[in-house]
Amino acid sequence: MPKSWFRREGVSFPGNQRHQHRPSLWGPASIKNRAGSPCGVPTQHFCPAVLPPARCLGLAMAPTRTRSLLPLLLALATVLMSGPGDAQISIFPKEAFLQRGTSLQVNCSTSCNQTFTLGLETKLPKTELASGHNWKLFELTDIEEDSRPLCFENCGTIQASASAYVTVYSFPESVELDPLPSWQPVGKNLTLRCQVHGGVPRAQLTAVLLRGEVELSRQPVTGNPRDLTEITVTVLASRDDHQANFSCRTELDLRRQGVALFQNISESRQLQTFELPVTLPKLDTPVILEVGTQHLVLCSLQGLFPASEAQVHLEVGGQRLNPTTTGSRDLVSATAPLEVTAELEGTQQLRCVVELAEQTLEAQETLSIYSFPAPTLTLSEPEVSEGGPVTVKCEAHGRSLVVMLTSAPAGPRSREIQLTLNASSRLPSPEIQFTLNASAEDHKRRFFCSAALKVAGQVLYKNLTMELHVLYGPRLDESDCLGNWTWPERSQQTLKCQAWGNPFPKLTCIRETDGALLPIGLVKTVKREMNGTYMCHAVNSQGNVTRAVFLTVLYHHQNNLVIIILVTLAAILVPMATAIYLYNRQRKIKIYKLQKAQEETAMKLKTQATPP
Repeated sequence: MPKSWFRREGVSFPGNQRHQHRPSLWGPASIKNRAGSPCGVPTQHFCPAVLPPARCLGLAMAPTRTRSLLPLLLALATVLMSGPGDAQISIFPKEAFLQRGTSLQVNCSTSCNQTFTLGLETKLPKTELASGHNWKLFELTDIEEDSRPLCFENCGTIQASASAYVTVYSFPESVELDPLPSWQPVGKNLTLRCQVHGGVPRAQLTAVLLRGEVELSRQPVTGNPRDLTEITVTVLASRDDHQANFSCRTELDLRRQGVALFQNISESRQLQTFELPVTLPKLDTPVILEVGTQHLVLCSLQGLFPASEAQVHLEVGGQRLNPTTTGSRDLVSATAPLEVTAELEGTQQLRCVVELAEQTLEAQETLSIYSFPAPTLTLSEPEVSEGGPVTVKCEAHGRSLVVMLTSAPAGPRSREIQLTLNASSRLPSPEIQFTLNASAEDHKRRFFCSAALKVAGQVLYKNLTMELHVLYGPRLDESDCLGNWTWPERSQQTLKCQAWGNPFPKLTCIRETDGALLPIGLVKTVKREMNGTYMCHAVNSQGNVTRAVFLTVLYHHQNNLVIIILVTLAAILVPMATAIYLYNRQRKIKIYKLQKAQEETAMKLKTQATPP
């Protein structure tokens, strides 16, 4: 007989299979391993003759040197187990559990002691391997499905048969998880579909749907193994499912048959979840822009997930900008510089498109882009001599108009002037001008020109200011330099004398008598020698002016005789007062001592008059 009852052929595992155990070579009705037999005895020993032949045919795993004895043992066992006229037929193994596509050796034996015929009936391909007086050994090949091979005999006029149960197991040919949506909305149901093809017995085949290593569902795989079986589970997608891996695993549990637990797992698929807010993106940029300026366009959207994978596109008038996009948590924002060129002048659309998960949210703003050159303000003579005419002209450009031309006084000395516009100038107008005769009070007078442009319902203004410089001779009025000064001697004073003019005049004050200079500014100590009449002279390139200034110093003449008399009287009266004081003091001391002596004498007389 052959070495083993089962021939295990190569097995292919579809997909990425993981095996907890290597499959056993033997079914439950065959020898469990190469060291033992179903009879519980080592394979190099033989079963006792008292055992039925069908139970000990498992000894086919005995060493090669015992093969020639096996037919004799089978025949001997048959003789010993059968009595006269008694015919029995047996099949071994009665039950077999093996992998699909493998082979099985089946032994048919009889105890008939008459003329008999012995055979095996099966729809499987079979080959007779060996035979003896009362037994035959067959090999069944390419076993693809469950079957019941039948051993039969005709013993004389008696017909008998014995059948076996062959159960086939196979791994699923394919285990595949259907492709997931490219993007799954958060809060929406997601149906996972696992397609299983093949795998028997179905009663012991289970499909497990996984999120990472976490089981989502465990279901039996039913139906015809030849058909594609779909296993589904529905879950609620969340933000935590973003970039999570999902897979499907089948488990063929043959541990009750003494084989193993076989696992096939599909390729994992990664899920991307997203969430979009109901609000639109927010644009933050001025809607009225001037040609030649630069601005920063900002677009943001709050409440989307995942913000880091959102893309933001910005464009103005069909021209794409180059934004810098940042995303964190559920906020995405993009900023882009915008250079307003003349080609964009007019009404343009600013678009912000946020793209995530093959969906877009768009916000638009209407931009009004204008060109507004500043007005031109000119003076016919920016610097004019006193009395000369000056023409002031304000001119607007483009679509703007002059709406104001005024002047502001240079200071408290400036005069109020009435601007007399040309007869042809009416406000607003593209150009207006007027003429004035410059005076000293107009020096540093400011002229103000304002132009206006209406854009998108708003009035915009641009202003320009210029200053007039008037050349005039020195001014030395009473308010600038007082004509009379009266100061006490030894006092501290400030001499204020200031000449005005353009260019600024040089001022000197000289005493008429001796040409002494009068100090202008702070005088720490006034002396009587400063008395006199001074001529203050101011001069510049436009002329000169002179003014007389009178300075009077107040002081007192001293009387030496009075001082001498007062000193003499003090020298006389002070000693006299001192002598009177000393005399009165000595007199009071004498009176006090006399009173004390009188009191002591009176006390003595009183003591002597008193009897003992």
